[in-house]
Amino acid sequence: QVQVVESGGDLVQPGGSLRLSCAASGITFSSYAMAWYRQAPGKQRELVADISRRSTTNYADSVKGRFTISRDNAKNTVYLQMNSLKPEDTAVYYCKAYFSIRTYWGQGTQVTVSS
Repeated sequence: QVQVVESGGDLVQPGGSLRLSCAASGITFSSYAMAWYRQAPGKQRELVADISRRSTTNYADSVKGRFTISRDNAKNTVYLQMNSLKPEDTAVYYCKAYFSIRTYWGQGTQVTVSS
């Protein structure tokens, strides 16, 4: 059974930092590309960052220079380090594992940026 579980969401003040984690089980983690998406209320889900099997990374323009995606294949975990957070980063953050036609999503973790 495949499980993708996010954690680390919280309420943080503008300018603060958070690190999200996503642990995957039931898959050969090192074979999968991983991605973080987010969905704010009333908006479509959007790609935040992704990382290939070989750790090539890609970022949305809105988070470049502030967010960093990384992976630890030994722990079957992908991370999203978020710095200089802004109120517009408020959203539910979702993790996705994908390989070929296989795609698995987590349940999401809430990030709220507010003073």
